[in-house]
Amino acid sequence: MIGLLCFVLAVLASPFKSKVRLEAENAVLRHQLNVLRRSLHGRGRLTNHDRLFLTQLYRWFPSILKALTIIRPETLVRWHRAGFRCYWRWKSRPQGGRPQIDPEVRVLIRRMSMENPLWGAPRIHGELLKIGFEVAQSSVAKYMVKRRGPPCQGWGTFLHNHAPDIAAMELLVVPTIGFDLLYAFIIVRLDRRDLAWINVTTNPTAEWVARQLTEAFPWEGAPGYMIRDRDRIYGTVVTRRLRAMGIRDKPIAPASPLAERLCRAVDRIDPA
Repeated sequence: MIGLLCFVLAVLASPFKSKVRLEAENAVLRHQLNVLRRSLHGRGRLTNHDRLFLTQLYRWFPSILKALTIIRPETLVRWHRAGFRCYWRWKSRPQGGRPQIDPEVRVLIRRMSMENPLWGAPRIHGELLKIGFEVAQSSVAKYMVKRRGPPCQGWGTFLHNHAPDIAAMELLVVPTIGFDLLYAFIIVRLDRRDLAWINVTTNPTAEWVARQLTEAFPWEGAPGYMIRDRDRIYGTVVTRRLRAMGIRDKPIAPASPLAERLCRAVDRIDPA
């Protein structure tokens, strides 16, 4: 009785369905009949072709779940998800790539990085090329021993070791009583925190800063290192002048604690 009632309701609702949807449901019903005919003398068994057919039809018309009788809708959804996983597993399969690194080369890279802690990936890569190992620099960096500490000395150690040979330059903005702006260029020696040079201008340029460097360190009195911030006024002209004077340029980050320490050192300078 219930089955007859469901059939009557389906017949009444069929005029309101689209033609494509009706054809999809009819195709599912016919396929289920074919499956049952193949297995009249036993349990109904679905082949991979049957699963593929029903899954593809479900992708196009999800409403066919109501017409399925020999399998549960959850089973069809599970087949669809399994096919989705298999498809993307096939799409993401490895297709060659870089050749594998020999274990002996890996051990050699780790040994070289452990015995030479000051060597970086470029140096180890060059040494491996000299002895005939063709390996990329990125692979060398991958198999090097990872150290917890920094690979080189920090700013504190650098200042402690080279303080007598370090100077710092800074361009300060000074407002006047007439609401004008003056730009003070200051160079400080870090060993004794004495003022090496100061000059004031209303229109600072890179050429003017380069000229101040030349006047501040005549003859052979130039320091070995010059610490500065990353102001745009220190352009190509300034860096070339530093290189010509034999001074190594050491720009620092804007938020570096060293910048605050330099500002405090400038503030403690005796105006006399």
